[in-house]
Amino acid sequence: MDFSLTLPTFAITLREGVEAALVIGIVLAYLKRAKRSHLNRWVFAGIGAGLVISAIVGIIFNWFMQSVSASNPELAPIFEPLLEGVFSIAAIAMLTWMLIWMTKQSRAIKGEVESSLSNALGKGKKAGLGIFGLVLFAILREGFEVVLFISSKFQEGFMPALGAISGIAAATAIAVALFKFGIQINIRAFFKIMGFMLLAIVSGLVISALARFDTALQILALSDRKSEAICFYYEHFAREHSCILGNMVWNGSKILPAEKFPGVVLSSLFGYTDKLYLVQAIAYVLFLAIVGTIYYRSLNDQLASK
Repeated sequence: MDFSLTLPTFAITLREGVEAALVIGIVLAYLKRAKRSHLNRWVFAGIGAGLVISAIVGIIFNWFMQSVSASNPELAPIFEPLLEGVFSIAAIAMLTWMLIWMTKQSRAIKGEVESSLSNALGKGKKAGLGIFGLVLFAILREGFEVVLFISSKFQEGFMPALGAISGIAAATAIAVALFKFGIQINIRAFFKIMGFMLLAIVSGLVISALARFDTALQILALSDRKSEAICFYYEHFAREHSCILGNMVWNGSKILPAEKFPGVVLSSLFGYTDKLYLVQAIAYVLFLAIVGTIYYRSLNDQLASK
């Protein structure tokens, strides 16, 4: 078993899990102050429902992708990398949005959660359902991101899911340490470090997504003569070619192969490839520069507002 495949989902689930745990901690603390701890069962019901729904969505995604491949076995080699590419793009969009949005909103989260709780508690007998909905949304918001990320890596088998389970367990342990035993953890530093790590993981996902689209189109071009024109570089650059990604700008297959340690770890965690093409390199640099700049500015704005 290649445990390096668990690292990306572990890191993402750990970060998203701690975010959800903070919301849950705020809810439980507020209920305790309001002497409404008997509503805690709605909090735990929301947690359980969120985890179950996220798991079901993940199973449905995986079933859908396998069904598409099974129903069209001759097209499976095209559909599989194409679907992986689509889910990778969706995961990139959602994870990027959450990375930047959570950084900008982190100072206001406690006030927003407590305001929502105040409104829920003011609804009398429906207070429990309001709390259930608040917690359920917090869990699903984080859970869907992880599901999309795992779905984009469905060919890697059970290991990404194991990483997600481990991340949830670690996030739970941190939550217990914070709220049950009162252990002091620098949450701001934790999110800052995990934020930069998440930025690196998502940037690497850009490279992987492009490689999957390239693979799908290359197979299509080779299987259908009418589609040969899609692969411009395949036709004109026979030496170390790609289909749509341009010329090769890096070949580290002999120096740092992606299938061997430490390349396999870098590949799983940061999208490292021992054969990098021009379009991948440009997309990676642009994504890292643009999103990294926005994220860095959001951190500085947060510090300046203190």
